[in-house]
Amino acid sequence: MKAPSTESTQIALSIVSHGQIGMICNLLEDLRKFDLSGTSIVLTINIPEDLSALKPFENLPISFINNEKPKGFGDNHNCAFESTICDFFTIVNPDIRLDAYNMTSLLAPFHAPDVGAVAPVILSPAGHIEDSARRFPSVSRLINRTVLGKREPDYGWDTHPIDVDWSAGMFVVYRAEAFRAIGGFDPRYFMYMEDADICLRLKRAGWRTVLQPACSVVHDARRASRRSLRHLRWHLASAFRFLFFPIRQVPPGEPVRRHQRGQ
Repeated sequence: MKAPSTESTQIALSIVSHGQIGMICNLLEDLRKFDLSGTSIVLTINIPEDLSALKPFENLPISFINNEKPKGFGDNHNCAFESTICDFFTIVNPDIRLDAYNMTSLLAPFHAPDVGAVAPVILSPAGHIEDSARRFPSVSRLINRTVLGKREPDYGWDTHPIDVDWSAGMFVVYRAEAFRAIGGFDPRYFMYMEDADICLRLKRAGWRTVLQPACSVVHDARRASRRSLRHLRWHLASAFRFLFFPIRQVPPGEPVRRHQRGQ
């Protein structure tokens, strides 16, 4: 079976700015070096900011969502999904940099009909592999990571795609059908752990999450939860919800429901 052809595939990139237009300009500068045929960019402005720096990118296929009040990570991406028609929905952090944009390779694992999400290898600016592909959090695993500082990678790989429990949401491509079927992100997670939650719900619905080693992106991590008390509170609250109240049952079609191509 062949990989999805990017010539006929509609790909949406969802980027959310929290006063991060400077970083997003760097990302857009990377993107405009590549062929964006079949690609749309949804840029959500979560808090008011000066957008004049975006003027050089007026030729890119960008649509805007301007929030009247700030929303959480998952809620923002759900709204972006609702605003577009696509086959594959990609969440992209503002602090991602792209040395390459090979969507053909990144989409290749989707030839298997039960693959719901695919992520590239995440690199630090120094070129080191980050532990973005992880096993689902547990109390003991969180203690090992946060208290004992044990952050060994959960997975090893060669050149072939591998199944993983979940991938951190810096850059993840979701099959639109799968994203829609499970109701998108759970908006109860304002920030943090929503990426683990969505992969857990994908798995329970019969969809696989795959790491594609043939592709990589650079993540200039900000690690806000390590220096901001507010972000730390969000992180702890989300971890508590995931560990003890992990699954919200979503009725079919709610909240993400409108994206069958041709509708």
